[in-house]
Amino acid sequence: MKRRQVCLAAALLLAVFALPGCRTAFHAAPLPIQPGGITQVATIDALLAGVYDGHMSLATLKQYGDFGIGTFEGLDGEMILLDGVFYKVRADGKVYLPDLTEKTPFASVTGFEPDIEAAIEKPLDMQAFVELVDGLFPRQNSFCAILVRGDFTRMRTRSVPMQQKPYPPLAEVTKNQPVFDFENISGVLVGFRSPDFVKGVNVPGYHIHFLADDLSGGGHVLNFELKKGLLKMDTDHGWLNIHLPAQSEAFAESDLSSDRSHELESVEKER
Repeated sequence: MKRRQVCLAAALLLAVFALPGCRTAFHAAPLPIQPGGITQVATIDALLAGVYDGHMSLATLKQYGDFGIGTFEGLDGEMILLDGVFYKVRADGKVYLPDLTEKTPFASVTGFEPDIEAAIEKPLDMQAFVELVDGLFPRQNSFCAILVRGDFTRMRTRSVPMQQKPYPPLAEVTKNQPVFDFENISGVLVGFRSPDFVKGVNVPGYHIHFLADDLSGGGHVLNFELKKGLLKMDTDHGWLNIHLPAQSEAFAESDLSSDRSHELESVEKER
């Protein structure tokens, strides 16, 4: 009898939320961040092809994770999501706090829950850092979210200028990208190591952004030398949730059949 009463109460509750006047309140509740996987907006090949229109707001993206990287509509800066706060590093090298109504054309976020930690007590360049992470977590077919708080002897980053339609391909944009060099700076690395099988969908290998502790700068990481720091890794990722811009004409009309690996390499790495 009690079970029937509970079921009846649940049915009545659902009926109430189904009423037109209550529907908005029901959907307004924020989604709980679900650790154990990665949520992604669009694909890296779409971004390479020049699909820069944002189709997910930062407010919505934030419901899927408190940690991540990406960019903003029109390529208006490099995105860092850290401890649930969004930061934007624009082409002028300055750090901004974007409004949550802004949208993103490409981003990857997760609920960051580190399961591996390692103190870094001797200087490492970027290649040595990659080797350290690969040694601590050698499973190359798994995703890994990476955070490092540390002191850097040098740091080289970039951002890109905001683009206007008709959008050029990303490889063309980065030919004139502003590059920023820092010395003896403290800050945080935020990013992901992704498996090779995500080619075309995301960035295989390492994709990392930097944010200075004093918010004096940051951006997409090209190179660095780490003096010392604390490495934290979240390696528990059993799913990849991709939100495609299905209503975007630019996405629908883009040629995503070709191999853009060479374009991606020129965009991601130091020249």
